[in-house]
Amino acid sequence: MSAIHALSPGFGLPAAAVAASPDESSLVRRAQAGDLSAFDALVRRYIERALRIARRLVPTHEDAEDVVQDAFLSAMRAIGSFDVTRPFGPWITRIVVNQGITHRRSRARRQDDALTVDLAASGPSPAQVTERNEIADRFRTALEQLPEQQRLMVQLFEVEGLSSPEIAKLTGLSDGTVRWHIHAARKVLRRALAPLMGEGGSDDD
Repeated sequence: MSAIHALSPGFGLPAAAVAASPDESSLVRRAQAGDLSAFDALVRRYIERALRIARRLVPTHEDAEDVVQDAFLSAMRAIGSFDVTRPFGPWITRIVVNQGITHRRSRARRQDDALTVDLAASGPSPAQVTERNEIADRFRTALEQLPEQQRLMVQLFEVEGLSSPEIAKLTGLSDGTVRWHIHAARKVLRRALAPLMGEGGSDDD
């Protein structure tokens, strides 16, 4: 059975045993050539780590399994574009985190839809809706212009509500490095939003 479809908490190798190696590069090359057994071997190496990361992002173990399965399927589809000179672990971690964010947003959207009727009578005015939409659009545009790593951290910190220590555990970076990236990204976002928020756009904190 493919490792993608055999998710369980005890399946795979410990994270300490999955550092990048020539053997890993060989597995990636074979997977890029269409060898499914090589991709299964990569899944088995990283599935425990992927489940731990997903479990921090979604409320249940079942949700985490769905996130991880979707992440590895996405990785399998994109494996041809992966740079074999780089370690596989950070790449699959980013995919898992992005899938977890998507899952959380989908869940929140369904909850919001369920409340729409109840909130319609006391909702914001059209002018307020327009203003909020403009701010949201400006935020998304500025977010997309950030470096990939900073964009991911801002999404996790500002949008998903994770703390910097939690983000550090997800990304494998130190808490100080995470906080520096968030600080730098916030400056960029503040400058982008300043005209709409009536601020001068200063970089001073």
